[in-house]
Amino acid sequence: MEYGVIGASGRLGTEVVNLFNEKKHNLVFTYDVDGEWKNQEPDLLIDCSLPEVFDTSISYAREFNVPFIIATTGLTEDNFSLLKKYSKQFPIVQSYNFSLGIQVLLKLTETAKNILTGYDVEIEETHHRFKKDKPSGTAKMIQKLFEGKEINTSSLRLGNVPGDHTVIFGGLGEVLSISHRALSRRTFAEGILLSAQFALKKKKGFYSFTDVVFNK
Repeated sequence: MEYGVIGASGRLGTEVVNLFNEKKHNLVFTYDVDGEWKNQEPDLLIDCSLPEVFDTSISYAREFNVPFIIATTGLTEDNFSLLKKYSKQFPIVQSYNFSLGIQVLLKLTETAKNILTGYDVEIEETHHRFKKDKPSGTAKMIQKLFEGKEINTSSLRLGNVPGDHTVIFGGLGEVLSISHRALSRRTFAEGILLSAQFALKKKKGFYSFTDVVFNK
């Protein structure tokens, strides 16, 4: 595929470019702190930037009118409204976490929630010191499973941790922990590649990474 990346020089953007190039896909457009570079218009656009760049990102997606993969965290309700509006014109895959393992964690948490009714629940998450949003987007994805019930979340920002998440269920006689640890940002890049292949088969629509993994 001929692809473009917004935030290409960032931590995740660099990993995406390395993986896509390894798979023989052709980088033809970038936008980051160094400005715009374009060899030709892309078949697909990937956003690995910050929420402050959202308006620029969505403007490029509209300009190219191609499948749009957005991995930016910290999005607002207004941002989501725009994404859903433009998903009527081209396919959009949005997720705060493109890890296959997190998709399994979400499924296991859903099962535990339905069985361990009445148990106390807490979420713990740790990310690198440079991550700005707290709690993480992934923690918010987990919280959403509890349908509006407020779940206490402990957030740590330490060193260069790519991402650790644990959901803890506590009863009076036992504790169950469901954990996921990202060892490398490559796992997110692999999920973005799967999402790109998924989106290129669609004409339009708003999708999550859950749709990519379970509704192929």
